[in-house]
Amino acid sequence: MDLSVKLPGLNLKNPIMPASGCFSFGKEYSQFYDLSLLGAVVIKAATLNERLGNPTPRVAETYSGMLNAIGLQNPGVETIIDQELPYLKDYDVPVIANVAGSTVEEYEQVAKAFRRTDAISAIELNISCPNVKEGGLQFGTNADVAAEVTRKVKQVSQVPVYVKLTPNVTNVVEIAQAVEQAGADGLTMINSLTGMQIDLQNRRPLLANKVGGLTGPAIKPVAIRMVYQVYQAVKIPIIGVGGIMTVEDVLEFLLAGASAVQVGTANFQNPMICPELIEQLPACLAKYGFTSVEEAIGKGHPSE
Repeated sequence: MDLSVKLPGLNLKNPIMPASGCFSFGKEYSQFYDLSLLGAVVIKAATLNERLGNPTPRVAETYSGMLNAIGLQNPGVETIIDQELPYLKDYDVPVIANVAGSTVEEYEQVAKAFRRTDAISAIELNISCPNVKEGGLQFGTNADVAAEVTRKVKQVSQVPVYVKLTPNVTNVVEIAQAVEQAGADGLTMINSLTGMQIDLQNRRPLLANKVGGLTGPAIKPVAIRMVYQVYQAVKIPIIGVGGIMTVEDVLEFLLAGASAVQVGTANFQNPMICPELIEQLPACLAKYGFTSVEEAIGKGHPSE
């Protein structure tokens, strides 16, 4: 069974990768399995300077997922390049750097900083984080602004740029087409949905940030719908993410039009989920009549 997928800047052994923010920089998970098994590693978001994140509590469990408001906590791009990326070079796996910022200029500066390392194969432009006061979501909900930040980062990046889209918009197709026209090499979709949980005892929002991003199985139908819609409207590849828990979920994203997938919340429940999905994928594809991953991409569309 051929699990390989070729995307701009990324020759993936298989389509399974951890989602940014759910895998840190890989060291913790390398205690459980060889990271070279993965299709790619997507590292935690990098900003220009160190960010301490939001005050606690910033994570809450829901019936079918998780609310979080971490706030892009990270040590800053220079520290990531000097202290985190060298460790990942020991593994035979492409690395995707998630880039975040508070201004268009900061996005550019972070992307420029990554030019001094050959340890990354692509950038994932995070214009969709719902848990920061400045930047993040505000760049991903306006087509013109999303296109501007994409264009600016493309001008300074030496590797392909994938833009991570937010589901918290009325028309995700409009945003996807805008960043495609601005030069994006691919899309990652979706980021988390904004949500809230209220503590009944103290009658206050449970998260210190009040609102957080909802992830996990609850958002999978939303993600599938958006990947399906956008696949019909753009020519660039899509990396699907949102609530993947089983190998059948992976195939569903492929059928909707994703060329690869990211696994997020499931890593917290089962740190072995990614290698388990890779192992189970050949049998699942064969069960439904496919001989390769590439063959399944977009086959959920009647015209395919």
